[in-house]
Amino acid sequence: MYHRTLGPHRVSAIGLGVMPLSIEGRPGEQRALATVHAALDAGVTLLDTADSYHLPGAEPGHGELLVARALAAYGGDTDRVLVATKGGRGRPADGSWTVNGDPRHLKAAAEASLRRLGVEAIGLYQLHKPDPSVPFEESVGALRELLDEGKIRLAGVSNTDADQIRTARRILGDRLVSVQNRYSPAVRDSEAELRLCAELGLAFLPWSPLGGISRSSLDGPSRTEDDPRFGAFHAVAHARGVSPQQVCLAWLLARFPAVIPIPGASRPETIRDSAAAADPVLGAEEWARLDGAAAPAG
Repeated sequence: MYHRTLGPHRVSAIGLGVMPLSIEGRPGEQRALATVHAALDAGVTLLDTADSYHLPGAEPGHGELLVARALAAYGGDTDRVLVATKGGRGRPADGSWTVNGDPRHLKAAAEASLRRLGVEAIGLYQLHKPDPSVPFEESVGALRELLDEGKIRLAGVSNTDADQIRTARRILGDRLVSVQNRYSPAVRDSEAELRLCAELGLAFLPWSPLGGISRSSLDGPSRTEDDPRFGAFHAVAHARGVSPQQVCLAWLLARFPAVIPIPGASRPETIRDSAAAADPVLGAEEWARLDGAAAPAG
């Protein structure tokens, strides 16, 4: 497994997004644990979850509790595993995704996440989404207080634009280490944010990175598994004898050294395949073909 820089850490070039193991359609406990263990066996050292990863109307924190159980039950070394979680969103009984960026809520949510994860300090804590009803500076200020109190070690922001990233950097300094926005062959409207992260030395963690190649946990049932607009990814995969998902992740890794994809998985086989994406090195012709096939920004 190749590695990339996330703040002071060297983490696997491919992480694991835990959301599919916790929301609707999630697998049973044993398969979920086996999926996390398969990721660790494959060299994955970045696990990404959130307090809102749970069934609608259920108690928050299913994903965090699952990660804690998986790490406790793992027979190998977990010292180098960085657990990232997020706060600031909710999942009421109607299945919607709410936003709450009130500093008091964020601080209470972080402390609850701390207890569920069973750690002295959260490795990476991220503001899940800016709340339009709360000044962004106040939400980020809560992260600064959590850092100062030693309850979180590093901070990140998610679903943010370039101006918000700059604001967070001004408030948090070098303790801001990551940005987590949606980015994939099909969704490239965070191109400016990706380039800014590369400029500032921040890790960019694209969520739903396989968009256009396979269905995301957040996509509705009308999405087809293979989008014909992205046939180049399938053609390159066929020529190489690997999965199109591997080719997609390799394309993301090749865009900038700041990129650390966090594909979701609900089966051990899936994360093993994704983890192997760190191995292929795309040729210049392959790169040009894939980059031209991906949807333009905007």
